[in-house]
Amino acid sequence: MDFLLECIGFPPDWDLDRVMGEVRARGSAAPWRGSSGQHLAMPIAGDLGLRLDQDEGFEPELWPFYSSRYRCRVGVTSLSMVPDSSYDAVLLGTTNPIAPIEHEAGDWRIDDLDDPDGEANVSHPIAACLTDARRLPHNLPPGHVLAINVAGFALSIDYVGPNEGGSIPDVVDRPHGASIEVLGGDANPAACMELSMRVRSISHLRNVITGERINRIELDAPGNPLEVFVSPWQLELDGLPHPKPGSRIEGVFLLLGRIVGGLPRTRKKRRVAFG
Repeated sequence: MDFLLECIGFPPDWDLDRVMGEVRARGSAAPWRGSSGQHLAMPIAGDLGLRLDQDEGFEPELWPFYSSRYRCRVGVTSLSMVPDSSYDAVLLGTTNPIAPIEHEAGDWRIDDLDDPDGEANVSHPIAACLTDARRLPHNLPPGHVLAINVAGFALSIDYVGPNEGGSIPDVVDRPHGASIEVLGGDANPAACMELSMRVRSISHLRNVITGERINRIELDAPGNPLEVFVSPWQLELDGLPHPKPGSRIEGVFLLLGRIVGGLPRTRKKRRVAFG
């Protein structure tokens, strides 16, 4: 996953063994994953961090994680386990369904709209990898609404430029000027999205290991904004300009997230199963 680490301030020539050593020395147990010491997490810039997976029989892997400033409500279409992982699940669904209301008792119900006539209820498809799948109950019916914290990490970027440009002629006339498609479609979602969106704003973080500046890019998604990260080295290699507020960005993003609400209340611990 080296190309994902470029999105969070690790240059292409950085020594990843050194990075793993930093996480082993300074990291803490990653929640809702394997036994102690197998999965470690370490912040590197505020709510942005690294996760080190060290499952027996597999090569150690580094992954980014980010606790977004925004949460997204998703009506679940399907959930499927990631091959060779009992900790991750691919969520396929639709954002901004009829909004659940969170009550003090922790219950959620779908009987009201936050804003029935407003833009907050413009829906779009979403596919994301949930890294805390062990929190999910045995049976989660289609249509159930989860609240998730999700961020995108660029796998490839095809266009950065004027908002009116890009590959989709009518995109500026769509809600929020956004084109959002699930890579692989309903039959084979891969937690990846093909996005064409306007950049709302850019803020800067600093990687404490490398000292590199990280661009946190806020995209104008319907409902709540979507925060994404892009490799500056890949942009330069492909001859693309760096994003700026008001510009358009198009590409394929892996969405990684965690559950922050909407789980049914259970009286006993259940094993995770889908199918």
